[in-house]
Amino acid sequence: MDSFEIEFKRSAEKDLRRITSSSVREILERIEALTENPFPRQSQKLKGTQATYRLRAGEYRAIYQVDVGAKTIMIYYIRHRKDVYRRIE
Repeated sequence: MDSFEIEFKRSAEKDLRRITSSSVREILERIEALTENPFPRQSQKLKGTQATYRLRAGEYRAIYQVDVGAKTIMIYYIRHRKDVYRRIE
């Protein structure tokens, strides 16, 4: 399997700055593993979406979309599990 390229939205980069460094390390390791397998056991497809998934990394969740044709993974949000599914207005 070819490896995927990971891209971060500005919102995800902003979210990472708010998280402690020890948690960031774990989150980035899990995200980096997506390059080889974009659908690991810790991920789950979100209901009501075409290609949006969530990845568990401790107390945090990364919300991402996979474009299989272009071999890219776009990371949208990285937030605490209690906040990640709330709508932001």
